[in-house]
This record gives sequence, C-alpha cells and structure tokens, in this order.
Amino acid sequence: MNIEEKIKRINELYHKSQAEGLTEAEKEEQARLRAEYVANVRANLKSQLDNISIID
Repeated sequence: MNIEEKIKRINELYHKSQAEGLTEAEKEEQARLRAEYVANVRANLKSQLDNISIID
C-alpha cells in the first residue's frame, strides 16, 4: 500500500468514526496506519535535513 492509499484509508476511517463509530479491528487499523504515516513523514523530514548544507 503506497502513501496515497494509506492517506485515503486513514481519511475513510476518520469519516466513518465520526458518522457511525469504528469496530475494534478498524480502530487498530487506524492507529497502525497513522503510526506508519507519521514514521514516513519523520523519515522524509530527516532525509531533507540531512541534505542541508549550511554555508557561513
């Protein structure tokens, strides 16, 4: 599952939770997907920061 699909699924689960609530399995899936998304964002930010050169 690529990042766009994960974001789409996170949003689907969020909207479902607001409308009717989630099952325990869906809550676990939502937490796992959110954790994967945050890890991906952190890795991308770290990669960008690692490639920055400060010139004095």
